[in-house]
Amino acid sequence: MAETKTRPTAVSVDEFIAAVEHPGRREDAMALVALMEAETGEKATMWGSSIVGFGRYHYRYDSGHEGDACLVGFSPRKANLVLYVAADEARRADMLARLGKHKSGAGCVYVNRLSDVDEAVVREMTRTSVETLKARYPG
Repeated sequence: MAETKTRPTAVSVDEFIAAVEHPGRREDAMALVALMEAETGEKATMWGSSIVGFGRYHYRYDSGHEGDACLVGFSPRKANLVLYVAADEARRADMLARLGKHKSGAGCVYVNRLSDVDEAVVREMTRTSVETLKARYPG
């Protein structure tokens, strides 16, 4: 079975963010660290080489695959900010409709700048992700 590559590392979150080339993306990353730490009560940790994650849960699928992942996180990529948030499907569509300018994938939300979206909705999505994943994967 393949080993999960995205795991917590000892890399400094501050150093990672300081190395982000785009100044606006760097500012947004610092703001997201503060926002997600406040909403999760967890300190930021690097997961793999490019994801800033908060908290941790252990998952196990019916296929037998299992591992650990962050409860929420983000990555300040060159093209945009990627928010890694899970939400129960009943609430996801509503939150995305209220978020502002974004694109979304299965478990990711892509934004160009934090100023393009409603911070209150990002906070709500962060809390909902933590609640959803803790309920889905207890203990």
